[in-house]
Amino acid sequence: MFSKSNLLATVGAFITMFLLGYGIWEFLLADFFEGHTLKSFLSEDMNMGLIAVANVIMAFVLSSVYSKWARGHHSAKEGFQYGAWIGVFMGFGMGILNYALMGLMDITGTLVNGIVEVIFYGIIGAVIGLIYQKTAAKEK
Repeated sequence: MFSKSNLLATVGAFITMFLLGYGIWEFLLADFFEGHTLKSFLSEDMNMGLIAVANVIMAFVLSSVYSKWARGHHSAKEGFQYGAWIGVFMGFGMGILNYALMGLMDITGTLVNGIVEVIFYGIIGAVIGLIYQKTAAKEK
């Protein structure tokens, strides 16, 4: 669980998750999602420290689960596939559940966010896969 590969993949996934997430949801698609938000739930003053802590936890879990999922076959492709499945779970599974329960966004925003999360987690998975590929112990 605390192997060199896992810890380096956690760091890489954290950096990617933190910067890419901020870029996507705070800049690139902020206006789109503002137009599809039904109930505002965001704090005006984001706590970047807690966001970073949450991202470290998620990056560690994603990296740890990937190490079991990949079964020694590490690559950007394997990682992207893994991440995309996580994105389907988070973006569509949790997204539609949240739509049904809380109605924070309209269905268009919910579905677009699902697509974005598949790509977002796919990229994070690709980073994890590449780091595992470069740092995994070589077979003799």
